[in-house]
Amino acid sequence: MSARTTRRPAAFSRLGAVAALAVAGTLVITGCGDQTKKDNGSGAGSSAAPSGSASTSSGKAPLFDKLPKKYQDAGVIKVGTDASYAPMEQTQNGQIVGIDPDIAQALSKQLGVKFEFTNGQFDGLITSLYTGREDIVMSAMSDTKARQQGLDDKGKQVGKGVDFVDYYMSGSSLLVKKGNPKGIKALADVCGQTVAVQRGTIYEDAFKKQKTACGSKGLTIQAFDTDSEAQTRVKAGGAVADLNDTPVAAYIAQKSGNGNDFEVAGDPADAGPFGIATDKGNAQLRDALKAAMDAILADGSYTQVLQKWNASSGAIKTVTVNGGS
Repeated sequence: MSARTTRRPAAFSRLGAVAALAVAGTLVITGCGDQTKKDNGSGAGSSAAPSGSASTSSGKAPLFDKLPKKYQDAGVIKVGTDASYAPMEQTQNGQIVGIDPDIAQALSKQLGVKFEFTNGQFDGLITSLYTGREDIVMSAMSDTKARQQGLDDKGKQVGKGVDFVDYYMSGSSLLVKKGNPKGIKALADVCGQTVAVQRGTIYEDAFKKQKTACGSKGLTIQAFDTDSEAQTRVKAGGAVADLNDTPVAAYIAQKSGNGNDFEVAGDPADAGPFGIATDKGNAQLRDALKAAMDAILADGSYTQVLQKWNASSGAIKTVTVNGGS
């Protein structure tokens, strides 16, 4: 199990603010220099993260020809994300920053097109692929068989499913108030209590399953649009725990209130992959992204991104497609 609608062992340290409810906006990652784009929905400005363009003797990026013609012509891959999940992605000074945008920047150099990030709610990101509003999702999204098959937590068909190009491994951890006043060490300890969680994540599903396991003791689950809201509930004492990807929980515990607001309870569990999600009908784009991931593993740029964010413990050694369970 991983975090967000499902997400995911590592300890993170990185300067920056704790994940907050992000203002809608876009970030353009490009191999062609600085650019600026306005979000027509909110009017919020966004700035580009420049990157050098890798090219062959013909002037093209090494893997440009692997992309579908649609993206070659447009020069852009539209990326859906929920930028309230530091250190994977967050908004700072009007920009979407984090591990996922930095990996996208490395992929951009291989593919020769811009990766344009747009901020939205996590539980609507897969739908954005179905409608064509976004081309891919990079949002610390766990690769699960249910998502691959388009099933909800009850096994009901809710979509045609997506493909994943897996790029990171993470586990899950409980985030509790500093001092752990309720002595929470494992999921079983939340029975009879109130918990908080981000809506639409596998962690909400995990709490629902735990509620069944709690039997007569019961479990009250409070679900919020963003994880930052769930954190606030735990900090205020209204909930005993939030369930999160281990690197995210560790980052929050370290940064929030200078380390005085939260702590991580117990040991990480349920390691699984994060994947770049693509529409099932877009196999050529999926395969181009896999080739680009293979390339950035080989040239060391993937390793550099994870080292920058102190996230190397979740590094993969081989890129897989639909490797989640």
